[in-house]
Amino acid sequence: MKKILFRKILLDSAYFFFFSLLATSLIIWIFQAVNYLDIMIEDGRSYITYIQYTLLNFPKVISKILPFVLFFSFMYIINKYEQNNELIIFWHIGIHKLQFIKFFFIISIALTVLQIFFTSIIVPSSQELSRNLLRTSDVNFFESFIKTKKFNDTIKGVTIYVESKDEEGNLKNIYLEKNTSSENFQITYAKRGMFRYNNNIQKLTLYDGETISSVNNNINNFKFSKSDFNLNQFDTRTITVIKTQETSSKDLIKCLLNLSNTNTNKNLNNQFFLRNCNLNNLSNIFKELYKRYIIPLYIPIIILVALLLIITSKENVNHNKYKIIIYLTGFFLIIFSETTLRFVEDTMLDNYKLIIIPFILLFVIIIFFYSKLFFKTQ
Repeated sequence: MKKILFRKILLDSAYFFFFSLLATSLIIWIFQAVNYLDIMIEDGRSYITYIQYTLLNFPKVISKILPFVLFFSFMYIINKYEQNNELIIFWHIGIHKLQFIKFFFIISIALTVLQIFFTSIIVPSSQELSRNLLRTSDVNFFESFIKTKKFNDTIKGVTIYVESKDEEGNLKNIYLEKNTSSENFQITYAKRGMFRYNNNIQKLTLYDGETISSVNNNINNFKFSKSDFNLNQFDTRTITVIKTQETSSKDLIKCLLNLSNTNTNKNLNNQFFLRNCNLNNLSNIFKELYKRYIIPLYIPIIILVALLLIITSKENVNHNKYKIIIYLTGFFLIIFSETTLRFVEDTMLDNYKLIIIPFILLFVIIIFFYSKLFFKTQ
C-alpha cells in the first residue's frame, strides 16, 4: 500500500513537472526563435541554418527554467494533495512525515545529478555546436539584408549602399566600400547591379561603374562596363569564436587546474593552447564551473522548501499565510542561487564561502524538519 501511494504521488509530480517544463520551454524558445530571425534576415544565413541554430539553443532554455518549473510544479502537487485530503491517507497508514520527506529528498538528489549532467555536458555541447554551425555555414542570402537608401555593413570590412531595388532584384546606383586595412581601401560606384549564383558562389555583378583603390597611399582608378564582386570570401559580423560558456567542462577543469599551478603561472601565455584559457579569463572560468556544478545543488533545497507545506494542516487558520511564505521563500532561493554567480571571484579560496552556502542551507532546513517532526514525537 505504501509503495502504491508513493508511486502515485511520484507519477503525478513527474507528469505535471514534465509537461509544465515542456510547455514553458517551448513558449520561451519560440520567443527566442523570433529574435534569432536576425541570423537569417540580417546576416544572410539559410533557413536550414536558422532552424538548426534555434533547435541547438533549446537545451539551454530547459536548463535555465528547470528550477522554477520544478519548485512550482511540486508546490502545486503537494497543495493539491492537501486540498483533496489525499495526504491524510499517507499519515493514516503509518507513513511518517519524515519518511515522506526522505523519499522526495532522494528524488531531488537524482534530479540534481540530472541537472548537473545537463548543465555541464548537454548545454555546453549544444552551444558549441550552434557556434560551429555559424562559423562553418555559408552566407548565401546577401540580397536579403541589403536595405535601400541605407548603408549596409553586415559584411565585415564591406559597406554597401543601394539607392533602389526593383521586384526582380535589380539594384540601382550602388556605392561599395571595401576596407582591407586602416590605410588601404577600395571604393566602387556602379549605375546598376544584381546578385548572381555561379557554381554555388554568390557574386554581386556590377554594370557601368568605376573603382577607386588606395594601396600604400597610391590611388588608382579604372572604369568598367561589367565587374563581379565575390561575396563568399567575406564573413559577417556574427561572433563565431567559441566563448567560455561554450567550452566543454573537461577543458575548463583542465584549464583551471593548470592556471592554479603556481609553478607554471610565469609562462602561461606560451604554455596553454586551450581556447579562453588565460589568467584574464580566470573569473569567467570559475563562474562557468560554478553555474554548471554548484547552482544545481540548490534543487534539493527548493524541494525541501516545498515540502514545508506538510508541516501544517489546511485547517490551520494561518495555513494560507504559511503557504504564501513558502512560495516566496522558494522563489527567493532560486533567484538567490542565480545571483550568487555575480560574487564569484578569481581564486578558489574566495569562492569557498559561496560553494558551502547550499550545504549550510540544506543542513538548516533538515534540522528544522527534525525539530518540528521528530523531536515532538519523542
